[in-house]
Amino acid sequence: MLTLTENASTIVKDITTQQPDTTGLRITADAAPEPAFAVSTAPAPEDGDQVVQQDGATVYLDGAAAGELDDKVLDAAVDEGGQVQFSLGVRA
Repeated sequence: MLTLTENASTIVKDITTQQPDTTGLRITADAAPEPAFAVSTAPAPEDGDQVVQQDGATVYLDGAAAGELDDKVLDAAVDEGGQVQFSLGVRA
């Protein structure tokens, strides 16, 4: 199952508390050989989503994303321009 770094948990909580009626961050993946991920806020999981809750942060993963991210760690940082940058690493 996807895990979050402390930075990612904090940033996900910050993002979702700034949006009205949003309880989580939703990650979806396309079915290409090299999947691309899309990130959005969501008020609730959709049918079939895997729910990851860690340190007060909630992330919803669609089926394709859940499979691709099963052994990954999500990290996040805010750049100098105030943009959130997400990155993935392999769980040790």
